[in-house]
Amino acid sequence: MSWGIELWDQNENLAIHTNRGIDALDKFANFLRDRVAIETEYAGKLRRLVKNYQPKKKEEEDNEFTSVQAFRNLLKEVGDLAGQREVVSESLQLQIIAGVTLLSKTLREDRKKCLSDGATLQQNLTTQLSSLDRAKRNYEKAYRDSEKAVDSYKRADMDLNLSRAEVERYKNVMTAKIQQSDDAKNEYANQLQKTNNLQQQHFSILLPAVLSRLQELDEKRTRGFREFIVGAADVESSVAPIIARCMEGIVKAGESINEKEDTFKVIERYQSGFTPPRDIPFEDLSKCDPDSVQDSHYSNSTSNHLTIRGTMSANKLKKRVGIFNIFGSNKNSLTADGQKEDFSDLPPNQRRKKLQAKIAELTQNIAQETKARDGLMKMKIVYEANSSLGNPMTVEGQLNESEHKLEKLKVDLKKYQGFLEKASQVPTATSSPQATRNQLQNGHRTSRHSNGSADDHHDDGDDQPDDAGSLSSSSASPESGLGTSHTSLPGSGQGSANENAIGEDTYYETEVETLNPVGKCRALYPFEASSEGSIPMSEGEELQVIEIDQGDGWTRVRRENNSNGWDEGFVPTSYIECTLYA
Repeated sequence: MSWGIELWDQNENLAIHTNRGIDALDKFANFLRDRVAIETEYAGKLRRLVKNYQPKKKEEEDNEFTSVQAFRNLLKEVGDLAGQREVVSESLQLQIIAGVTLLSKTLREDRKKCLSDGATLQQNLTTQLSSLDRAKRNYEKAYRDSEKAVDSYKRADMDLNLSRAEVERYKNVMTAKIQQSDDAKNEYANQLQKTNNLQQQHFSILLPAVLSRLQELDEKRTRGFREFIVGAADVESSVAPIIARCMEGIVKAGESINEKEDTFKVIERYQSGFTPPRDIPFEDLSKCDPDSVQDSHYSNSTSNHLTIRGTMSANKLKKRVGIFNIFGSNKNSLTADGQKEDFSDLPPNQRRKKLQAKIAELTQNIAQETKARDGLMKMKIVYEANSSLGNPMTVEGQLNESEHKLEKLKVDLKKYQGFLEKASQVPTATSSPQATRNQLQNGHRTSRHSNGSADDHHDDGDDQPDDAGSLSSSSASPESGLGTSHTSLPGSGQGSANENAIGEDTYYETEVETLNPVGKCRALYPFEASSEGSIPMSEGEELQVIEIDQGDGWTRVRRENNSNGWDEGFVPTSYIECTLYA
């Protein structure tokens, strides 16, 4: 099949067809450009989506849960998907669109040249046909003139009235006209032959060649169209395996979620180490001391504020107001997240886990710093052996700084190991302070204090942990040695009443009379007072409560003695079981 033979008379239609074909190719290129823009925008939005949903720093502690880990893996896979969409966009732009654009430009140039050659051939044929038409008209005119001249000569020859000379003149005119007619006839015959030859060559050779070139041009466009469509599909197919792996990763991330493991980790995170509350004992009012019986209606506002630090109900810790200047504010004992340095504001289990994690972190830092120091020492030795490599004094400062950091890390490690040892030695309360509080014993409000009691003047009195480690670490405890003794009362002959406050949270107070007890307590464990402001007690000993826990883990108590009348001071709240009067 050839356009030159089958479509020899459809030159104009073929020109229109080829133009429309190239326009369709340009349209396909525009389609690819729009798709590239969509792919690029989609990839960008996917990346922004992944960035917006990346876990915040404050959420890093939840990374241990399998559901959170699965979501992070999902975000990673979606980010990889965005990368593959970018690959598709870039490949379409560089491979397909560039090829389509180049092909379209080439086809337009070739089509223009073919149409120009065809127009030239048509112009030559038209010119030859015009020459033939002129020669034919000249021949027709000359033939008519010769016919008239012959008729005139015949009439003149038959007319007897004309002279011989006139008849001869008519004869000469006839001969001239016949000659002109013969010349015109010969010219017409010559132009006709030339025209036929040119027309035959035009329609059998020249024009078919031009139309064949147009046919090749259109077939090249169609073939390119096919290759580019297949190429675009190949670009998509090339990333399909990676996208499939991303999908497999997402499925794997989803299947990695283990609800039992997450439940166990929740228990690990929030388990306090306390045991459930014991049965509430029955107290027969008829056998109680009438003087100790108070109004049985105790305000619930105090119990509403009792929480334990480190559990899900914990609020912000309130600092105890200083009394006699022994409970000062010591901000240096708090970590960056507001917890105490020895984590004594956490329940026993949580405290031990925090200390173990801190020790592991310090051990790793010591190992890294040791490697850095050894590297500096080797560098110094090399410099000392060959001074051309460098001055050994240049690393002296870095070496000293590294030694200082290493020493500080070792000191911190020893300190936290001591904290862990103390935390492991402290007895765990047999009853949860949060569960056993608010118990009523026949008109008395009995509360087992391990993390601090409620305070009517505090809206969020957070509790301290049931951990004796806080006795020596809490900045507000008598064990810190920051204040003077509170064992002195009027008549005792020791202690001081007015002291300068430490920080804005303290004040000084003068006791002018013995405070009335607000309840009574029984010692659950023996306690040896090791600093000013605290008093010792033995297991099972009963004391009077003159000031409840203010949220720092200490309760102010009083006992009667034989020499000075009364001994007064502070004991750990977690070591006693209190019964408060209404």
